[in-house]
Amino acid sequence: MYKTILVPIDMGHVVEGKTTIDLAAEHAAEGAKIILLNVVEEIPTWAAAQLPANIIKDSFETVRTEMKAIANASGMKMDVEVRAGHSYNTILDVAKENNVDLIIIASHSPGLQDYFLGSTAAKVVRHANCSVLVVR
Repeated sequence: MYKTILVPIDMGHVVEGKTTIDLAAEHAAEGAKIILLNVVEEIPTWAAAQLPANIIKDSFETVRTEMKAIANASGMKMDVEVRAGHSYNTILDVAKENNVDLIIIASHSPGLQDYFLGSTAAKVVRHANCSVLVVR
């Protein structure tokens, strides 16, 4: 059983079958802290300058609201974090900041680009300082 579990959520993909949140509940010790994390990729400054003023802030609020709905639907108490950055770096940073002892991350079917660049899940597995459970 784990005391602090990090569950990165990609709002663009749905994991079929047993979800990462279900697995977090199964692996959590009593009183464990479960953190749901969504990482919004940073928009280059030159592109952000062309966007309406509040669009980035509004998108963060929309994602935060959706993440809270996911947490509430699970019936478990979870912390929700939305951050900007590169996915795998941010996941590893949040894990380190919170002394996470398990990361449960979904992996999508690899495409050709994943073989050359590596998927987020693969990078997290290679560089995490804690246990990582990959759900496919």
